[in-house]
Amino acid sequence: MRLFVSEGAPGTLPVLAAAGRAQGRAQLLISTVGPEECVVPFLTRPKIPVLQLDSGNYLFSTNAICRYFFLLSGSEQDDLTNQWLEWEATELQPALSAALYYLVVQGKKGEDVLGPIRRALTHIDHSLSRRSCPFLAGETESVADIVLWGALYPLLQDPAYLPEELGALHSWFQTLSSQEPCQRAAETVLKKQGILALRPYLQKQLQPSFLEGRAVSNEPEEEELATLSEEEIAMAVTAWEKGLGNLPPLRPKQKPVLPVAGERNVLITSALPYVNNVPHLGNIIGCVLSADVFARYSRLRQWNTLYLCGTDEYGTATETKAMEEGLTPQEICDKYHAIHADIYRWFNISFDIFGRTTTSQQTEITQDIFQRLWNRGFVLQDTVEQLRCERCSRFLADRFVEGVCPFCGYEEARGDQCDKCGKLINAIELKKPQCKVCRSCPVVRSSRHLFLDLPKLEDRLEEWLGKTLPGSDWTPNARFIIRSWLRDGLKPRCITRDLKWGTPVPLEGFEDKVFYVWFDATFGYISITANYTDQWERWWKNPEQVNLYQFMAKDNVPFHGLVFPCSALGAEDNYTLVSHLIATEYLNYEDGKFSKSRGVGVFGDMAQDTGIPADIWRFYLLYIRPEGQDSAFSWTDMLLKNNSELLNNLGNFVNRAGMFVSKFFGGYVPEMVLTSDDQRLLAHVTLELQHYHQLLEKVRIRDALRSILTISRYGNQYIQVNEPWKRIKGNEADRQRAGTVTGLAVNIAALLSTMLQPYMPTVSSTIATQLQLPPQACGILPTDFLCILPAGHQIGTISPLFQKLENDQIENLRQRFGGGQLEESLALKAKVSPKPAVVETAGPQQIQVLMDEVTKQGNIVRELKAQKADKNQVAAEVAKLLDLKKQLALAEGKPLETPKGKKKK
Repeated sequence: MRLFVSEGAPGTLPVLAAAGRAQGRAQLLISTVGPEECVVPFLTRPKIPVLQLDSGNYLFSTNAICRYFFLLSGSEQDDLTNQWLEWEATELQPALSAALYYLVVQGKKGEDVLGPIRRALTHIDHSLSRRSCPFLAGETESVADIVLWGALYPLLQDPAYLPEELGALHSWFQTLSSQEPCQRAAETVLKKQGILALRPYLQKQLQPSFLEGRAVSNEPEEEELATLSEEEIAMAVTAWEKGLGNLPPLRPKQKPVLPVAGERNVLITSALPYVNNVPHLGNIIGCVLSADVFARYSRLRQWNTLYLCGTDEYGTATETKAMEEGLTPQEICDKYHAIHADIYRWFNISFDIFGRTTTSQQTEITQDIFQRLWNRGFVLQDTVEQLRCERCSRFLADRFVEGVCPFCGYEEARGDQCDKCGKLINAIELKKPQCKVCRSCPVVRSSRHLFLDLPKLEDRLEEWLGKTLPGSDWTPNARFIIRSWLRDGLKPRCITRDLKWGTPVPLEGFEDKVFYVWFDATFGYISITANYTDQWERWWKNPEQVNLYQFMAKDNVPFHGLVFPCSALGAEDNYTLVSHLIATEYLNYEDGKFSKSRGVGVFGDMAQDTGIPADIWRFYLLYIRPEGQDSAFSWTDMLLKNNSELLNNLGNFVNRAGMFVSKFFGGYVPEMVLTSDDQRLLAHVTLELQHYHQLLEKVRIRDALRSILTISRYGNQYIQVNEPWKRIKGNEADRQRAGTVTGLAVNIAALLSTMLQPYMPTVSSTIATQLQLPPQACGILPTDFLCILPAGHQIGTISPLFQKLENDQIENLRQRFGGGQLEESLALKAKVSPKPAVVETAGPQQIQVLMDEVTKQGNIVRELKAQKADKNQVAAEVAKLLDLKKQLALAEGKPLETPKGKKKK
């Protein structure tokens, strides 16, 4: 058996104590690994401790491992023991995690630490007292005692957190702590540092959101907020009062962006998309959009940031596409590079450079790395049997061959895979093979090729991974994939192809070959940087000063986490290697997969033709970003998220906050006199802002988006409770209160504008313009909630941020993208779609006047509903609103919508 533990991990304590009980019953090897090491091959997230049994199976919960060791020692578990184990996992652990985090990470003391855990400690004490037994399940020690003792020991070793009035608990704890297996376990884990030994581990964990007596939910509940300490409130108020003065000066923009010694230099790459096709939504969220969020966030933190991408243009796929369209490979590359660039420009992707791999720099850098590998003995030669077309006088790459599948008999199987049965195929295994160019039957011939000697580089790779992975933000799936490859043993990998379109191989006897696209494509990041600046080595040969973040879908992990590092390590030229490998799972479309050939799914160029703004696409894709497991795009869910989260939550709050300033205070932020409740709100917003930072620093992009929506909910609830529209009509104290609420609310809106910038840059800019935010506030995101808009600040014109998505509109889009449109997106570029109705459009000034009227009338309706005014009065104002919307639709040239009445029951 092999037990995997991690230094400073609390779960290690009870496991080692239980292992001590089973000593001599079985051979046990104990290995120490990093807390984020993927030991269990089938888990998507790291889990420590882990017990690997002799059978090859795994136990990976603390309780299950302890149970196993007790069974080995001959101890059976009764129902009461199992009940205690269940209670420990469901009730004790959440409370204890919060207490340890508050104590070790946040430095809190006293009741702030004891508060979350006091109820659980009292329960243990009462149970021990009531049964009059020395142990939890009876007269003898059970696995429940060891599990609870190990969980509690880091906290209760300090007498300050073991209340004197809990005598039975005190006696039980001292009895167990004096036993030799428990003492050895404590010494091993805490290493005479006490509870501080847990700090490195706990600092990497997310802040627990423990709320006593509250069920866990994925959606935030507005009516309950986390408990705050007086210190947290005081710190939030102090930061708020410093305002803009608490922000550092804006970093001047560099061109080119270059690393600076002593600063945080962040190099971000997005996996290079193949040039021969149009990216779909899954490609966009998996690579460029996820990387864009982190790049924008990095710039908001004033980190020295370079974000690059480009099209991957060499290889078989390009030659095949060129043949299909009757163009040269270069013409295909030029055509599709422009299509990719247009799509990413529409999605507002903030590349510092979007390049391509068909450049002289790519050839020079690739050949240099190859020569260094060749000179150091890391390249092998071998003979491979391939199909050769005598009529075309060339060896055929896999995709240039078709034939009958040897497994299922499908007659149009490709030379690499059968589309019908899905099995991988070696081209020479095909029955009745045909050359796709001339349709003649190829013959089997031998061809000499070059192989990267990965087994010879394996030790270097292992050493590098050992230094890189601990403390890094490699996603769990990336760690698992690399470990799986290493567990199976690395094999030499072919790096040449019998093609014409590619980087030439600079070796005698191989002049008719090019490098395999996946050998030289990852060098594309370097060559694209070299096209951007002749000082590219300051980024790519500077591992001591540069943090490299690489974004991709999980299928690209082996090439970025294994082939590229092996090539760079073997070249021995001090290349910068990936520090943080961020891999997503797959995004599916509704109930299936994206398919351009079948017209299923939304592709990048099609999104522009839906009438839905780019920022809405960005928001929804990031909301469902496949972190940890596959996710699916759903039209219905997109409608719900737009209408609930954006329109009713975020948009409603920002609009109301701005409109109150305009309507009640003439467009100037009023004086604010904060009450204790206001100060508590400052602290809650600050904590959520810090949680947002914590998540994005860990590249938890989807989860950080929830923090923005949570702060918006805080704002909506604050306005709703304080009712400034009523107080403004009251006495002097009420009017002052209305001013404070309005001023604080519009400052929350200003904070949301900056927090939104990585996710919805256009909406962020719109809010900034409407609120007239100072440039410093738009370019820097602080870690505290500051008063950015002081009293007397003048805001601009307020207008709605979002539009409602209607069921009919979404249903039409679902049908349109459900199959059958094929190459519709390209056809749409060649002709203009007819409009459903022909109407005359008004001028921009008239449209703006109507938009302002709709906004004004919408606010009147909302306020009347909030005040629960007379139904007839509300109905009359709603009728006015609908009429204004009708006028606006006609002015904009939009088709009129059929009013939807309420269904009768």
